[in-house]
Amino acid sequence: MDVVVLRWPAERGQVDELRRRRCPRLLLIEEGAPPAPADELEDWIRVPAADADLRARLHELERRAASSRSPSPILDVDGVLRMESAWVSLPPVEARLTAALLERFGAVVSREDLAAAGWPAGAPGRNALDVHMVRLRRRLATVTLAIRTVRSRGYLLESAAPRRQCSLPVSELSSGGV
Repeated sequence: MDVVVLRWPAERGQVDELRRRRCPRLLLIEEGAPPAPADELEDWIRVPAADADLRARLHELERRAASSRSPSPILDVDGVLRMESAWVSLPPVEARLTAALLERFGAVVSREDLAAAGWPAGAPGRNALDVHMVRLRRRLATVTLAIRTVRSRGYLLESAAPRRQCSLPVSELSSGGV
Protein backbone atom coordinates (compact mmCIF):
# COMPACT_ATOMS: atom_id res chain seq x y z
CA MET A 1 0.00 0.00 0.00
CA ASP A 2 1.29 3.42 -0.89
CA VAL A 3 2.04 5.86 1.88
CA VAL A 4 0.34 9.24 1.55
CA VAL A 5 2.82 12.07 2.06
CA LEU A 6 1.46 15.36 3.40
CA ARG A 7 3.06 18.68 4.26
CA TRP A 8 2.33 19.79 7.84
CA PRO A 9 0.70 22.13 8.70
CA ALA A 10 -0.27 23.14 5.12
CA GLU A 11 -2.26 19.95 4.43
CA ARG A 12 -3.56 19.47 7.98
CA GLY A 13 -7.18 19.14 6.81
CA GLN A 14 -6.53 15.83 5.04
CA VAL A 15 -4.91 14.07 8.01
CA ASP A 16 -8.18 13.31 9.86
CA GLU A 17 -9.73 11.68 6.78
CA LEU A 18 -6.61 9.53 6.25
CA ARG A 19 -6.67 8.52 9.92
CA ARG A 20 -10.32 7.50 9.59
CA ARG A 21 -9.52 5.38 6.53
CA ARG A 22 -6.51 3.81 8.30
CA CYS A 23 -4.20 4.90 5.49
CA PRO A 24 -0.45 5.04 6.10
CA ARG A 25 0.75 8.64 6.12
CA LEU A 26 4.02 10.50 6.48
CA LEU A 27 3.88 14.12 7.58
CA LEU A 28 6.60 16.43 6.31
CA ILE A 29 7.00 18.99 9.11
CA GLU A 30 7.73 22.36 7.53
CA GLU A 31 7.33 24.49 10.66
CA GLY A 32 6.21 24.30 14.27
CA ALA A 33 5.66 21.25 16.42
CA PRO A 34 4.61 17.96 14.87
CA PRO A 35 1.33 16.37 15.95
CA ALA A 36 1.44 13.25 18.09
CA PRO A 37 1.03 10.23 15.78
CA ALA A 38 -2.53 8.90 16.08
CA ASP A 39 -1.61 5.27 15.39
CA GLU A 40 1.11 2.98 14.01
CA LEU A 41 0.31 4.09 10.44
CA GLU A 42 1.46 7.68 10.98
CA ASP A 43 4.96 9.11 11.22
CA TRP A 44 6.63 12.44 10.61
CA ILE A 45 9.97 13.88 9.54
CA ARG A 46 11.27 17.45 9.52
CA VAL A 47 12.14 18.97 6.16
CA PRO A 48 14.57 19.39 4.62
CA ALA A 49 15.40 15.70 5.07
CA ALA A 50 17.93 13.43 3.45
CA ASP A 51 16.56 11.00 0.86
CA ALA A 52 17.86 8.01 2.84
CA ASP A 53 16.00 9.14 5.99
CA LEU A 54 12.80 9.81 4.03
CA ARG A 55 12.92 6.43 2.27
CA ALA A 56 13.55 4.64 5.58
CA ARG A 57 10.42 6.24 7.09
CA LEU A 58 8.36 5.37 4.00
CA HIS A 59 9.60 1.77 4.01
CA GLU A 60 8.75 1.34 7.69
CA LEU A 61 5.24 2.76 7.20
CA GLU A 62 4.68 0.40 4.25
CA ARG A 63 5.78 -2.52 6.43
CA ARG A 64 3.42 -1.48 9.24
CA ALA A 65 0.54 -1.04 6.78
CA ALA A 66 1.12 -4.51 5.33
CA SER A 67 1.11 -6.13 8.75
CA SER A 68 -2.01 -4.27 9.90
CA ARG A 69 -3.99 -4.87 6.71
CA SER A 70 -6.00 -7.81 7.98
CA PRO A 71 -6.15 -10.18 10.91
CA SER A 72 -4.03 -13.31 10.85
CA PRO A 73 -5.59 -16.59 9.81
CA ILE A 74 -5.96 -19.29 12.48
CA LEU A 75 -5.75 -23.03 11.85
CA ASP A 76 -7.24 -25.19 14.61
CA VAL A 77 -6.39 -28.81 15.52
CA ASP A 78 -9.37 -30.08 13.50
CA GLY A 79 -8.02 -28.60 10.25
CA VAL A 80 -10.45 -25.68 10.17
CA LEU A 81 -8.85 -22.48 8.90
CA ARG A 82 -10.55 -19.27 10.06
CA MET A 83 -10.07 -15.80 8.63
CA GLU A 84 -12.29 -13.26 10.36
CA SER A 85 -15.83 -14.66 10.02
CA ALA A 86 -15.02 -17.00 7.09
CA TRP A 87 -13.74 -20.55 7.47
CA VAL A 88 -12.77 -23.57 5.40
CA SER A 89 -12.23 -27.20 6.39
CA LEU A 90 -8.95 -28.68 5.14
CA PRO A 91 -8.01 -32.34 4.56
CA PRO A 92 -5.06 -33.56 6.70
CA VAL A 93 -2.27 -33.09 4.11
CA GLU A 94 -3.51 -29.62 3.16
CA ALA A 95 -3.87 -28.68 6.84
CA ARG A 96 -0.19 -29.63 7.40
CA LEU A 97 0.87 -27.63 4.32
CA THR A 98 -1.18 -24.66 5.53
CA ALA A 99 0.37 -24.89 9.00
CA ALA A 100 3.85 -24.64 7.44
CA LEU A 101 2.79 -21.63 5.37
CA LEU A 102 1.20 -19.95 8.40
CA GLU A 103 4.39 -20.33 10.45
CA ARG A 104 6.03 -17.99 7.94
CA PHE A 105 2.95 -15.97 6.88
CA GLY A 106 4.02 -13.43 4.26
CA ALA A 107 7.42 -15.08 3.72
CA VAL A 108 8.66 -17.73 1.31
CA VAL A 109 8.49 -21.39 2.38
CA SER A 110 10.66 -23.73 0.32
CA ARG A 111 9.24 -26.72 -1.55
CA GLU A 112 11.43 -28.97 0.59
CA ASP A 113 10.00 -27.57 3.84
CA LEU A 114 6.45 -27.91 2.53
CA ALA A 115 7.03 -31.50 1.41
CA ALA A 116 8.46 -32.39 4.83
CA ALA A 117 5.44 -30.78 6.54
CA GLY A 118 2.86 -32.39 4.26
CA TRP A 119 4.37 -35.87 4.34
CA PRO A 120 6.45 -36.36 7.51
CA ALA A 121 7.23 -39.98 6.56
CA GLY A 122 8.56 -38.91 3.15
CA ALA A 123 7.01 -37.17 0.16
CA PRO A 124 5.35 -39.37 -2.45
CA GLY A 125 6.88 -37.31 -5.29
CA ARG A 126 7.31 -33.82 -6.74
CA ASN A 127 3.96 -33.87 -8.52
CA ALA A 128 2.05 -34.60 -5.30
CA LEU A 129 3.03 -31.24 -3.80
CA ASP A 130 2.01 -29.42 -6.99
CA VAL A 131 -1.42 -31.11 -7.04
CA HIS A 132 -2.07 -30.32 -3.37
CA MET A 133 -0.97 -26.69 -3.80
CA VAL A 134 -3.47 -26.23 -6.68
CA ARG A 135 -6.27 -27.62 -4.51
CA LEU A 136 -5.15 -25.59 -1.51
CA ARG A 137 -5.12 -22.37 -3.54
CA ARG A 138 -8.77 -22.88 -4.46
CA ARG A 139 -9.80 -23.65 -0.87
CA LEU A 140 -7.91 -20.70 0.65
CA ALA A 141 -9.33 -18.25 -1.90
CA THR A 142 -12.72 -18.72 -0.20
CA VAL A 143 -11.29 -17.11 2.97
CA THR A 144 -9.42 -14.30 1.11
CA LEU A 145 -5.98 -15.90 1.31
CA ALA A 146 -3.67 -16.38 -1.66
CA ILE A 147 -0.70 -18.68 -2.24
CA ARG A 148 1.89 -17.12 -4.54
CA THR A 149 4.60 -19.09 -6.31
CA VAL A 150 8.07 -17.63 -5.91
CA ARG A 151 10.00 -19.11 -8.80
CA SER A 152 12.88 -21.41 -7.83
CA ARG A 153 12.30 -20.65 -4.14
CA GLY A 154 8.90 -21.94 -2.98
CA TYR A 155 5.53 -20.55 -1.98
CA LEU A 156 4.27 -17.55 -0.03
CA LEU A 157 0.90 -17.23 1.78
CA GLU A 158 -0.63 -13.75 2.02
CA SER A 159 -3.94 -11.98 2.39
CA ALA A 160 -5.93 -11.48 -0.80
CA ALA A 161 -8.28 -8.95 0.82
CA PRO A 162 -8.93 -5.77 -1.17
CA ARG A 163 -6.66 -2.85 -0.40
CA ARG A 164 -7.83 0.27 1.41
CA GLN A 165 -8.57 3.33 -0.70
CA CYS A 166 -6.06 6.03 0.17
CA SER A 167 -6.36 8.21 -2.89
CA LEU A 168 -6.15 11.72 -1.53
CA PRO A 169 -3.79 14.12 -3.33
CA VAL A 170 -0.19 13.15 -2.67
CA SER A 171 2.63 15.65 -2.29
CA GLU A 172 5.43 15.12 -4.76
CA LEU A 173 8.81 14.00 -3.45
CA SER A 174 11.88 15.37 -5.12
CA SER A 175 14.79 13.09 -5.85
CA GLY A 176 17.25 15.54 -4.36
CA GLY A 177 15.88 15.61 -0.81
CA VAL A 178 12.80 17.16 0.66
